Amino acid sequence: MEMYFVHDKRLGIDVPSLKRDWTRYSADTQSEILMHWEEIKGTIPDRVKELEAQINEKLHDLNEEEDFERSCLINDEISELASCINDLWIWFRTNEELSGKAHR
Repeated sequence: MEMYFVHDKRLGIDVPSLKRDWTRYSADTQSEILMHWEEIKGTIPDRVKELEAQINEKLHDLNEEEDFERSCLINDEISELASCINDLWIWFRTNEELSGKAHR
């Protein structure tokens, strides 16, 4: 499965990296890819919770911070974490698209 997925360091999960159109993979390969994706997909809610916990810590830090420049940096960090969460949910829903293609 390594040839069909790459680790996204920013998101903290492996994401699909298909080199050709989905329909060009055999039904067996599609099934294997989908099964592996289901395993990865199952970790996404926990990863989101981890990032939400980091956001909450940073919000606490932001509430305590008096230095404006440091507050801006913390705000940027919060924005990046929120962006990761958004991207994770997009990937979470990607399986629905792949599954639909596999059943056509």
